[in-house]
Amino acid sequence: MSALEWFAHKPLGDGIFWIQERFYESGNRANIWLVRGSQRDVVIDAGLGLRSLPDYLRAAGLLEPAEGAGPRPLLAVATHVHFDHSGGLQHFEEVAVHSAEAPALLRGDNYEAVTWLSDREVARPPRPGWRARHFRVPPVRPSRLLQEGDVISLGDRQLTVMHMPGHSRGSICLHDKDRKILFSGDVVYDGSMIDWLPYSRISDYVASCQRLMDLVDRGLVEKVLPGHFNIFGAERLYRLASSYISQAGFCHKVSACAMRSIASLALRVTNSRVSS
Repeated sequence: MSALEWFAHKPLGDGIFWIQERFYESGNRANIWLVRGSQRDVVIDAGLGLRSLPDYLRAAGLLEPAEGAGPRPLLAVATHVHFDHSGGLQHFEEVAVHSAEAPALLRGDNYEAVTWLSDREVARPPRPGWRARHFRVPPVRPSRLLQEGDVISLGDRQLTVMHMPGHSRGSICLHDKDRKILFSGDVVYDGSMIDWLPYSRISDYVASCQRLMDLVDRGLVEKVLPGHFNIFGAERLYRLASSYISQAGFCHKVSACAMRSIASLALRVTNSRVSS
């Protein structure tokens, strides 16, 4: 299967494209965002990597330069290193990730990447003989380590890094302040927030949700482009963040701790089987 078949995209206007993996039929299917700038293009998250995303972008004409201009550099930014967001980073020359998760990406740590993929989630295998049990996030050397407050310049637009741990220790959002757009990764999406994975931390998640609510209170976000599911607005963002904070009490912490133990054990068993 070619990259052109594997992916599909939808233009949102203002240089933003929404890309998805057509045959990965799972709630874990990540949204991929292409943001085009006057001097640099950025891909936010990269999917599983079963087909080359850069090949798709070129074949679909999404990287065509303006008339008379040369090609622009292309940077892939991972909002975090979980497998559904980081598997495709291997196909990019320039990769950025938060420094807290850079070592996991560099060593191909599929425990921290929470790699968990089944054959039934892939409606059409990318090539003959492919099996999900062989899927791994390969080691990738980041070319840029991100920290809170860093600015990724695209020329005519700037994306500010917001370190928002909780879902994972290196989770980030990217904030386009001028356009009041938040690329939220898995920090928040229109569904249940997951805080029971290895390196999830509820106290961090509460603090991150408080920051999200503050963005809304200050009128700094009008549109959220999340890591999964559909786009939503500021009112929904505030409701999702405040709802998480209100239910993050003792009982929730006990339940999350138990689920984390189970998930950690399952991931270690799965990874040991694959590596052997």
